[in-house]
Amino acid sequence: MLASRRTGATVDGFQESSRTVKEKSQAGTDAKHIAVIPGDGIGQEVTAEAIKVLRVVGRAAGRELEFVALDWGADRYLRDGVTLPEGAVEMLRREFDAILFGALGDPRVPSNQHAADILLGLRFKLDLYVNARPVELLDALLTPLRDRTERDIRFIVIRENTEGLYAGVGGFFKKGTPDEVAVQEDINTRKGVERIIRYAFEYARRHGLRRVCMSDKSNALAYGHDLWQRVFAQLRKEYAEVESRHLYIDTMAMELVRDPGQFDVIVTCNLFGDILSDLGAQLAGGLGLAPSGNINPEAVSLFEPVHGSAPNIAGKNLANPLGAVLAGAMMFDHLGWTAEAAAIREAVRAAVRQKHTTADLGGTLGTHEAGDWLANYLAKQGVSSPGARP
Repeated sequence: MLASRRTGATVDGFQESSRTVKEKSQAGTDAKHIAVIPGDGIGQEVTAEAIKVLRVVGRAAGRELEFVALDWGADRYLRDGVTLPEGAVEMLRREFDAILFGALGDPRVPSNQHAADILLGLRFKLDLYVNARPVELLDALLTPLRDRTERDIRFIVIRENTEGLYAGVGGFFKKGTPDEVAVQEDINTRKGVERIIRYAFEYARRHGLRRVCMSDKSNALAYGHDLWQRVFAQLRKEYAEVESRHLYIDTMAMELVRDPGQFDVIVTCNLFGDILSDLGAQLAGGLGLAPSGNINPEAVSLFEPVHGSAPNIAGKNLANPLGAVLAGAMMFDHLGWTAEAAAIREAVRAAVRQKHTTADLGGTLGTHEAGDWLANYLAKQGVSSPGARP
């Protein structure tokens, strides 16, 4: 079984405590308890910078935060064969308010088994059925699209996160032979489809957004995506104040490039959401600026940058920490700390526009220096009123 926490241990500077959340509540603290999984490669570096920024904002706003590091990653897997420890899910539910995640992937584990077990395992076992990926252009110079400004690229992709082709249902027949057959099942349940589409409409309503677009491929996937069509047709009647429409996924991809300004909220299945959100990230300056939330609105949720572990640049102080920092802002929003989240996003916007960034965004700073700049900026600016939306 997984022990509660190792007294006095540290991982990458994040203090681990042996006191449980229950004990802290009895002691009278209202701190938020954040599980930190830095993971592999640059995940460890960008997570450290994100926490540096979150601590500064927390202090400025009088918030209490406790970060507890969990050494789940390639090193742990190679050392003792453990990916997601026994009892991990129950501990996360019991002891933490949110999870901050770095990145997983290591060439020493070519199968990437540990990454699948940990990240996909947490998505499924914690029922993190919403994958929310906001796309926002912070500086017109960053988009590859001609004549587009910050007003034109600002939308969010709401991706179903626990079903579809990622459910892992399928298998091989006569594997490795000339007659091999590989089958991958696309799983769509009424419950799963309804709750993600409803979440998209509720998100639009909550944030004062006018448009929801559902994307599928029901003209080819005649059964699974017929379910999406029927549920969407039913739910849109409940949200008459929200303009809603449907686009096939190929048309959606084309329209995102042609005119991204026509979209506010996009809702789609697991696979299509994965692809569309990466396309959107590139329209807004690349994966280094892309945060995401793996969300269960009623339970502990996980926040991470979209980029991978980039082992080729790990340890070289080159990685862009802004995606991780923005993931921290999403986490603050989820915790109800909207003013703090807005302050972080404003600091990132200032860093991008003033070129206080890593080289991929046109700056000259290293990973640590970019984090220092954000922390210093926020220490000077403080926390003011909340923004309109994440």
